[in-house]
Amino acid sequence: MATTKFDLIVIGGGPGGYVAAIRAAQLGLATAVVEREHLGGICLNWGCIPTKALLRSAEVLHLLRRADEFGLSTGKVKVHLDKIVARSRKVAAQLNRGVAHLLKKNKVTVFEGHGRLSGGGRVRVTRRDGEADIELEAPHIILATGARPRTLPGIAPDGKLVWSYKEAMVPDVLPKSLLVVGAGAIGIEFASFYRTLGAEVTVVEILDRILPVEDAEISALAHKAFEKQGMRLLTGTGVKRLDKAADQVTATLEDKGGSAETITVDRVILAVGIVGNTEDVGLAGTGVVVEKGHVVTDRWSATGEPGVYAIGDLTAPPWLAHKASHEGAICVERIAGVEGVHPLDATGVPSCTYCSPQVASVGLTEEAAIAAGRSVRVGRFPFIGNGKAIALGEPEGLVKTVFDAETGELLGAHMIGAEVTELIQGYAVARSLESTEADLMRCVFPHPTLSETMHESVLDAFDRAIHF
Repeated sequence: MATTKFDLIVIGGGPGGYVAAIRAAQLGLATAVVEREHLGGICLNWGCIPTKALLRSAEVLHLLRRADEFGLSTGKVKVHLDKIVARSRKVAAQLNRGVAHLLKKNKVTVFEGHGRLSGGGRVRVTRRDGEADIELEAPHIILATGARPRTLPGIAPDGKLVWSYKEAMVPDVLPKSLLVVGAGAIGIEFASFYRTLGAEVTVVEILDRILPVEDAEISALAHKAFEKQGMRLLTGTGVKRLDKAADQVTATLEDKGGSAETITVDRVILAVGIVGNTEDVGLAGTGVVVEKGHVVTDRWSATGEPGVYAIGDLTAPPWLAHKASHEGAICVERIAGVEGVHPLDATGVPSCTYCSPQVASVGLTEEAAIAAGRSVRVGRFPFIGNGKAIALGEPEGLVKTVFDAETGELLGAHMIGAEVTELIQGYAVARSLESTEADLMRCVFPHPTLSETMHESVLDAFDRAIHF
């Protein structure tokens, strides 16, 4: 079996893997990517991008139903589920081709097949086309194999009645009733999509609140907004069992007090987290350590095996595409000896949930800041005090900022409302530049924009809010 030599091999062509490969090529490293299924990974093909296309359709539907508020008449609006799904798949396919183009443009060699470590800086590739295996060799190998949905004991997706995110993105029918298990970002996004399309949605979450990684105040506002839309939200509640019939599922739910109830729904979506794809990639006999389903790395993405690195959802949280991309670039720059490289600060990674209303955050929550021993000043500004929000017909929302009371450091920012997933980057940049409250107060925000809520929240933290 012939061996092909490179400077760097990346196993996995998702948002971490392909970005790492392109950055390596930019730095002059002969680079190969091994991808077993589809370039762009889960995010582009079955996650971030196609779900946003679905949610955009739901957003348009929501606006059409409110047309009278804006002085417009549309008549009866009809949902064509097949066309909504087809548009989502078309968007994913377009971007998949785009990734292939970028890799080719940067002269990255792509091998279609399943890659496994075979020792001594080698990767054995079982090719997708059925041709004979090939062996690649490089002094540096990055594992970017991503993750898959976690299942519950005795409860696993079956592709028909119990869905993972894949089935939830390409439904053949619109369920009249739906149970979503898990109230993190993925579960809430699907709950929001199907509720807007008209399904009766129940969400169960084993923890004491929905969106549990978000600031508690923002979670509470989201809970209230979703209930107002007609969702049923059961926190502190788990699924004991699922009993399937021909085209329905009866779920037995139990809260932490031991009280149980049963509900019957058309479909169930499991959204209870992820587990890294650590199997069948040749980790046995290496120094790579796996804990709780994810590969352990140091701050430079190095594993316990010399010359082997791991990035993205295969490793530690936050499990976000943009975190994976930055990890990949940092890892490669460290390998190439680029000066001035800094390890990734996970607290600077923004988090976005594209439900309605949107939720976004960066940095420490108020609770986490206090737990870390910080003396804090907290600012809040509601959308109802913002002219652009009222003009848009989106007056429900809040921007919350958390500062160190002694130094003025921006510790965290948390938002709920229209387009906050676009606004949050302003605070991410501020944290990256180590901006203080004085810097943010001096910054001129354009009027009228939603971004003015960010300025007012900063002012409010120091008792200087103008418009509320």
